[in-house]
Amino acid sequence: MNKRFIIASGGTGGHFYPGLALGKALKQRGCVVMFLVRKNDPAIPIVKKNQLRYCEIDFMGLPRSLNPLRQLRFSGKFFKSLVNTRSIIKKFRPDVAVGMGGYISFPLIFTAYLMGIKTAVHDSNARLGLANRVCGKFTRLFMLGLPTKKCPKNSKLVSTPIRPEFAAEADRETLLKALKLDPKMKTVLVVGGSQGAQHLNEAVAQAAHTFTKWQFIHITGERWFESVRQLHGDNPRVAVLPYSHEIYSLMKIADAAICRSGASTLAELIYCQLPAVLVPYPHAAANHQYYNAKVLADKGCAFIVQDNAQLMPNLQAAFAKMDNPRKLSSMRYAFLWLHLPSPMNAARNISRLLMKL
Repeated sequence: MNKRFIIASGGTGGHFYPGLALGKALKQRGCVVMFLVRKNDPAIPIVKKNQLRYCEIDFMGLPRSLNPLRQLRFSGKFFKSLVNTRSIIKKFRPDVAVGMGGYISFPLIFTAYLMGIKTAVHDSNARLGLANRVCGKFTRLFMLGLPTKKCPKNSKLVSTPIRPEFAAEADRETLLKALKLDPKMKTVLVVGGSQGAQHLNEAVAQAAHTFTKWQFIHITGERWFESVRQLHGDNPRVAVLPYSHEIYSLMKIADAAICRSGASTLAELIYCQLPAVLVPYPHAAANHQYYNAKVLADKGCAFIVQDNAQLMPNLQAAFAKMDNPRKLSSMRYAFLWLHLPSPMNAARNISRLLMKL
């Protein structure tokens, strides 16, 4: 009989896309896969598009404030989610339950553990999230996307799965000409995540005219597209896009990137060996994006620029250092010294470990 896996994944793209890559890898092995997502999760249409089964539970993250109404609401959803998850597990009868990080993992991992089902957890970040630190006490296998100092004894470094499209060839000349850019000019890809990043977008738009040796592909996010396009004005060295379904191709043809340092973004940079100026999201839980960025910066693959009032001049300073072709080349070469498992093989390797469970 085919093995059955239930995967808790969703919320942010950083948790969902690695889970999606894993789910597809398990399905290719002939396994039966179901996703556990939060109610009305924005990832649901993508799960449907990939013809994967899913169930929803009504759950929320642990409130960081002492507001009694929020605490009461959380308690109600918490116990309800455990009951619903138990019902889903009884119907689906999984062999293994997998949590891909975020608060949605806890009801699955905790309930599966109590029901005697084997469990595994994956954390993409260099600093473990609260939900995963708790889940680690109830799991057989703890998989790491990035090296971390505080990790469970049963942990294994496996990298973070990325979409298989990143392995495809990309035609630099065709792509840049389609964007009305010069294939012979150094190109920087700017992306602030699937929802964009207002302050980062504005700082890049204000500084772009000073980077005369570079041209830009600036992916703004739908919300900020019009305002950022107006800030760039008629700069011929900039292509402004609200979103791109070909981010994997753009990363392959870019010479450098300006971006956040979420774990999935880092996995993509690592695979493409793309030098970057990393601007950690300042409100990330436990400042985990900064610690993610340090993994690359400490090896010379990237610069870290803090998202504060000095963001624009600090971006200019970072790019002044990257103007030297030798510096860019050394940053690309530095990726070889990370000694991390390949993100492209991560989904396959994780699926093997799960099958062994």
